[in-house]
Amino acid sequence: MVLLVDAITALQEFLDTGGQVLLVIAAVTFAMWLLILERFMYFFGKYRSYKKQIVEGWQARGERNSWNAEQIRQAMISKAGIELNNNLPFINVMVALCPLLGLLGTVTGMIEVFNVMAITGSGSARSMAAGVSKATIPTMAGMVAALSGVFASTYLQRKAKREVELLEDKLLLDH
Repeated sequence: MVLLVDAITALQEFLDTGGQVLLVIAAVTFAMWLLILERFMYFFGKYRSYKKQIVEGWQARGERNSWNAEQIRQAMISKAGIELNNNLPFINVMVALCPLLGLLGTVTGMIEVFNVMAITGSGSARSMAAGVSKATIPTMAGMVAALSGVFASTYLQRKAKREVELLEDKLLLDH
């Protein structure tokens, strides 16, 4: 219980030092990772039964050589591709959004630094250092969030492409 309280306190202090933009970055990162986990669960769970159903449906067809059969095959592959790539554009948008939100935090933090300098009328290094620190924390948080999402997103995109290729191979035309 004490560790949980300490962790919450440390998180609150971190959010306080980075400003309100850190809350937005945290929310975007949380949503991004929910979508990433959903995709992993789909790939390693539901998609296997969906793929099996598609292959069985194709093999149950009596005729697989005509133009119509090829169109049905392409439609099955396209539907599977759409299912595999579901939510990947949203993940990519969130990955791109994280560094931009970090930059927004930097700009708002620097505006606060300049505001303090204007109000106090001094360029004290001590007063500016706290503001600059507050300005750079959101940039770091945005970059870390984006980097974590880039690796997962790239893996998921490659996995989706590979699964479509494997499905194309499984649904061969009888020649």
